[in-house]
Amino acid sequence: QVRLVESGGGLVQAGGSLRLSCIVSVDKFSLNAMAWYRQTPGKQRELVASISTGGNPNYAESVKGRFTISRDNAKNTVDLQMTSLTPEDTATYYCTIVNMIGGFSFPQGYWGEGTLVTVSS
Repeated sequence: QVRLVESGGGLVQAGGSLRLSCIVSVDKFSLNAMAWYRQTPGKQRELVASISTGGNPNYAESVKGRFTISRDNAKNTVDLQMTSLTPEDTATYYCTIVNMIGGFSFPQGYWGEGTLVTVSS
């Protein structure tokens, strides 16, 4: 059974930082590529960052240089360090398992409850 539990969200002022963490219960975590997505009401869920099994990250243009994704295969966790936050980063953030094909990430369909990030101006 796959389970993902996100944490670390909260209210932060613009320019501030937050670190999100996701604990993943899945067989052979190290063999799974992971990603963080975010969603605001009325909008589609969008990819924020992904990380391959080898630890190679990819980022959405909107977060490049501000966000850092990392994974710890010993702890079955994937983190998202967010800096220089803006109100446009306000969203519910989800981690998920993805298939990476041709440089693109495709969610396998497992989602946690998400963690809400609110950035005030």
